[in-house]
Amino acid sequence: MSRVHDMGGRFGDGAVVPEPEDEIFHADWHARALALTLASGSLGKWNIDVSRHMRECLPPKDYMAFSYYEKWMGGLANLLVSTGVMSRDELAGKTTAQMSELAEKKLTADQVAGAMARGGPADRESTIAPVYEIGDEVMTRRIAENVLVSGGHTRLPTYAAGAQGRILRYHGTHVLPDSNAHGLGEAPEPLYAVIFPAAELWQHPEHPRDEVVLDLWQSYLEPA
Repeated sequence: MSRVHDMGGRFGDGAVVPEPEDEIFHADWHARALALTLASGSLGKWNIDVSRHMRECLPPKDYMAFSYYEKWMGGLANLLVSTGVMSRDELAGKTTAQMSELAEKKLTADQVAGAMARGGPADRESTIAPVYEIGDEVMTRRIAENVLVSGGHTRLPTYAAGAQGRILRYHGTHVLPDSNAHGLGEAPEPLYAVIFPAAELWQHPEHPRDEVVLDLWQSYLEPA
């Protein structure tokens, strides 16, 4: 059974409406939410896969009611408490604020541009060799779930489970989110861009000849 966040390709949600290119944030607090998330991430207490999984673990009622950046804030609040950066009372403003031992790791204003430019590269060396070449036909796992941790984080969407596609590009070896989100190590493995016909993903696609490209790790795939 898919979890509430795995809604890609679901029917009934209407058309995707592109936003104006010059409209980055809908509200002033959205920019602050992004800044707070990046600043907190710089403390080194979690990685991007852990943070994504924490948002996915929000209660379904909250997940469906929250806006995009509200999900970010909900996940961040849980991260701060679960990693011991803050207590629940501190987060709620019920105690007097104390200087944290993590203060020396803070991201200062003059460091932001450089940190944003560097991003968070996930390419790594790996002992796992690629087994597919460009043009190879592959199948995704028939059940889109984390095989390492029950109910865990994965980047294989439900709508692509059991679908046949073709290798479009080889990206090199990258951190495996299914492992990295759960403290099991980065476990890097080959990552591919896989192209799927819309008719392979959905029973009655509006445009059957459209194609969808997904970046998928080698352990998600098998020969077609």
